[in-house]
Amino acid sequence: MIGALRYVLSGGAPLAVETLREAEAEAAFGVPVREAYGLSESCGPVCFNPMDGPSRPGTVGRPLEGVEFRIVTPEGVEVPERDTETPGELRIHRPVVMSGYLGLPEAGAAAFDDDGWLRTGDLARRDEEGYYRIVGRLKDINIRNGYNVYPREVEEALYENEEIAEVAVVGVPDEHYGEEIAAFVVRTPGSSLSEDDVKEFAKARVAAYKYPRTVTFIDALPKGATGKILKRELRS
Repeated sequence: MIGALRYVLSGGAPLAVETLREAEAEAAFGVPVREAYGLSESCGPVCFNPMDGPSRPGTVGRPLEGVEFRIVTPEGVEVPERDTETPGELRIHRPVVMSGYLGLPEAGAAAFDDDGWLRTGDLARRDEEGYYRIVGRLKDINIRNGYNVYPREVEEALYENEEIAEVAVVGVPDEHYGEEIAAFVVRTPGSSLSEDDVKEFAKARVAAYKYPRTVTFIDALPKGATGKILKRELRS
């Protein structure tokens, strides 16, 4: 059946660029892998990397026809389309966005901003071609010494290391900096990767305040029934 496969669609959780490239290789699926984005409150996917156009690994593509996106900073300021650097909460407007949660009017009201746009809780950037990159969850943003650190950016950098099978980056309490950056790493079989190796690898790829100060090696990352990494368990 794999010979009849035309493409693979990925959603539900961020897909590491290195994993995407491995999946597209002839030794794996051997077909294009497209990352998409959606949520239950939007009644399914709202953003795709195009099947008949250029794909941008690391992004979730462009909004579908009829779907509008906004990026809004924590201060409530909408990020202009020309700004490709500033991240913010992704907000969605489309005809099939939910009207609320059944029996939970307060929670439903809190899910929308004053203009009626759905607050996704996801942090995103938009590039010059209108492709969106999810950089983390609003609740997962790490603030180290006043600087915002987006876990996915650090994770993507670490995934470039062939001796790292899986990684999760979280913020942990720190008396001096408020939060410190911690990485939980699953090594590939046979790897002798050390804590210093991971730190130096990250230092060469991200800003000085972003690299993990602590590295913990574990056999497997905690995951829920759908395969999503349970970062709350790593913080405890």
